[in-house]
Amino acid sequence: MEPALQRRIQRYGWDKASAYYEVFWQQQLKPAQDLLLEMADLQPGESVLDVACGTGLVSFPALAKLGSKGRLLGTDISEKMVEMASLLAAQKGENRVRFARMDAEELGLENSSFDVVLCSLGLMYMPDPRKALEEMRRVLKPGGRAVAAVWGQRAQCGWAEIFEIVDQHVASEVCPMFFNLGNPDMLELNFKAAGFTAIGVRRISTILTYKDEQDALGAAFEGGPVALAYNKFSESIKQEVHAAYLSSLAPYKKGEGYEVPGEFVLAQGITK
Repeated sequence: MEPALQRRIQRYGWDKASAYYEVFWQQQLKPAQDLLLEMADLQPGESVLDVACGTGLVSFPALAKLGSKGRLLGTDISEKMVEMASLLAAQKGENRVRFARMDAEELGLENSSFDVVLCSLGLMYMPDPRKALEEMRRVLKPGGRAVAAVWGQRAQCGWAEIFEIVDQHVASEVCPMFFNLGNPDMLELNFKAAGFTAIGVRRISTILTYKDEQDALGAAFEGGPVALAYNKFSESIKQEVHAAYLSSLAPYKKGEGYEVPGEFVLAQGITK
């Protein structure tokens, strides 16, 4: 896919998903985000960049660790995500943080301007993850650190059929290489190729818990990466993809709800 088209799909797709993202994903992503912050080991007074920040699910917990003199910039390709995060910052009366719409592969930021860069579950959507990591390294000070989380291997993610189901009805090409970085060694290799050193990798398993069918469907179709394609479907097609997706989750049904396996991979690297 052309990189420009992929970025456009991501931008407007996440605009569509923004109102539903926290509702359906805040608790599901927490294990990965908690580990990402643990690996980042944020210190009071540090300057932090949160790439692909979404609505600020990582930004605000990170900010809490930075003390009164710390600062954080959150960037995202989705204008709606940035607007929601900015509104939340205003509601909190928080002046140590700001949010801006920005392409992760072309950060409009000065060299060596941050102590830490975070990227929670954003690299999978980028046309060139290595280029994005190179940009993260560029804006880090010498000795600065980057931590990124991605979804793991396809076989370990019970919800993975969602992409194929959607693509049967519209050529969404949401993220053709979505699970690539979750394969063994791939995230580490991208960190190395981008110039990071002292790279450490963690892989964790998790369970995505949905209370009922509507919860599972909302997360998959309204609050996630296929939202743009889904919004183009007629009501009859929506019912068809709902049925197909729930059928794919059948092995994980527990009572009225679902317990779906998932996997995350996280890597940390240091700048020279």
